[in-house]
Amino acid sequence: MRVFVTGATGFVGSAVVKELLAAGHKVTGLVRSDEGAKSLAAVGAEVHRGDLEDLESLRRGAAASDGVIHTAFIHDFSKFAANCEIDKRAIEALGAELAGSKRPLIVTSGTGLLQAGGTVTEDTLPPASTAIPRVSEQTALAMLPQGVHASVVRLPPSVHGEGDHGFVPRIIGFAREKGESVYIGDGNNHWSAVHRSDAAHLYRLVLEKGSAGARYHATAEEGVPFRDIAAVIGKRLNIPVVSKTLEEASSHFGWFTHFANMGNLASSQRTREQLGWQPKHIGLIADVDHPYYFKT
Repeated sequence: MRVFVTGATGFVGSAVVKELLAAGHKVTGLVRSDEGAKSLAAVGAEVHRGDLEDLESLRRGAAASDGVIHTAFIHDFSKFAANCEIDKRAIEALGAELAGSKRPLIVTSGTGLLQAGGTVTEDTLPPASTAIPRVSEQTALAMLPQGVHASVVRLPPSVHGEGDHGFVPRIIGFAREKGESVYIGDGNNHWSAVHRSDAAHLYRLVLEKGSAGARYHATAEEGVPFRDIAAVIGKRLNIPVVSKTLEEASSHFGWFTHFANMGNLASSQRTREQLGWQPKHIGLIADVDHPYYFKT
C-alpha cells in the first residue's frame, strides 16, 4: 500500500514510517521543513510538503494514497483549543478525500482524554463535553456515514523510548530544576504506557486489518504508578523522592499538575484479541532507567 502519514518526522510518526517501510509498504510523509524532508528521504520515504493548516496539501496527499495515518498534532498547550480546531479541520479534509472508498483513515487520540474512574476500554466513549476541545476520534467517526473507513488509535499518556520529548522528560525537567522528584499523595495514580515501536506496530496492524468505526488501545502497560516513575527519576538524578499534597505539588509542577495527578488505567485486551497485537519492547520504568532520558 501507499500510505500517507502526517507527523511523519515526529516521535510516533517517524516510528510508524519505519514500521511501514520495513513491512514493504510505500510511504509518503507530510513535512514542513527542509530538515524534516532530509530525514524522511534518508529512511526511504517520499516527501510531501505542507502542514496541518494547508488543507489543499492534505487533500492531495490523501488523494494519492491507499490509506492515511494521521499522527500529527500541534503540541502547544498554551494554544490547545486552537490547535484542536486545526486538527479537526485537517481530519475533515483527509476524510472528505477518502469518502466512498475502502481506503482507511486512521486518526490518533488518547486514553487520557477519557473520563477517569476505573479502567477504560476500547468501548469507553469520550465525554460529551466542550471542556475537552480535542475531538479527533469524534470527527473521524462522524464521517462513517459518508463512506469513510475511519478508525482510531488511542495512545496512552506515556509513549516512551529514546528521543522521547513528551510527559516523562517534562517531569524530569521539573525534578532537575527543583532538586526533588515529586509525586502527589500516595502516588498511586496510574499512567498507561507503550514503547513507541510497539505503538508503531499497532498502527500498521490497524492499517492492514482494522475495522471501520473501531477504536484501538496502544497500551502495553495498563497502568504504571506515578510514584514508581518519580522513584526512578529520583534515583537517576540522586535527589529526594517526595510526596506532596495537591496544593503543594502545584508549585512544583505548575501547569503540568493536572497531568501529574491524572489517573489513567487503560485496557488493550480487545485490541490484542482482534488484531493479534503483542507488545514486545521494554516497559516504562525500565526504559526511563536509561541514561538517554537524562542527557542535558
